[in-house]
Amino acid sequence: MDLLRPDWDAPAAVQALSTTRLGGLSAGPYQSLNLAQHVGDDEAAVRANRARLYRQAGVPAEPVWLNQVHGRAVSLIDAGVVGRPDADAAVAFQHGSVCAVMTADCLPVLLCDRAGSVVAAAHAGWRGLAAGVIDATVARMQRPAQQLMAWLGPSIGRDAFEVGDEVRAAFCAAAADSAQAFRPSPNGRWLADLPLLARQRLEALGVSHVSGGDRCTFTEEETFFSYRRDRVTGRMASLIWLQPHPVPDRASSRESRA
Repeated sequence: MDLLRPDWDAPAAVQALSTTRLGGLSAGPYQSLNLAQHVGDDEAAVRANRARLYRQAGVPAEPVWLNQVHGRAVSLIDAGVVGRPDADAAVAFQHGSVCAVMTADCLPVLLCDRAGSVVAAAHAGWRGLAAGVIDATVARMQRPAQQLMAWLGPSIGRDAFEVGDEVRAAFCAAAADSAQAFRPSPNGRWLADLPLLARQRLEALGVSHVSGGDRCTFTEEETFFSYRRDRVTGRMASLIWLQPHPVPDRASSRESRA
């Protein structure tokens, strides 16, 4: 299984990863590590793919899978969430609670604080990003932005993400410097730099430690799913959690007290 790990200096308690399309059991357009149950893949294959991921990556618990709606809602997953919340980001303060988002061109953003006391995952497609999903996620983490760090996972790249005037207008209306993230395309539209737009938003909030954002789902066909490229396809997942506290060995504890 080919897993991507953030290139950041996060505390040891923070565990994070993003999957590729490699290393699973799904067939056809979902080959092979599809982790989504809503895209038409065989449900048994998806369950097996998830189990394989948890086992190989040491995921401590079933993630809270979100019903992503391209908005800005954030779910606190420590509170015993039942079902799939309608949200595009998840925040966890408790050790062992696993935040997760699914993508196949949209940008996954993983965040943590320098003390290793809170983690978050956000699904930042252009609609959610323009609506403020990163802003809402940072606010829900309840830490000064200067104490946070972020990693941008694989997404559609700046040379492949062609959009219309309405997309550029939505970003530029909120922040003038967003214009730097758009270039004219040969088709009379715009090429949008989704990672740059996320970096601009994070930096405006005060999050200066930002890494990643250099892998393109659209062009790296052998490695990543891409909805824009293939339409019928699987989904990758980006996960982050705080390592569970180790359970002390009772015998060892008795010996140390003796």
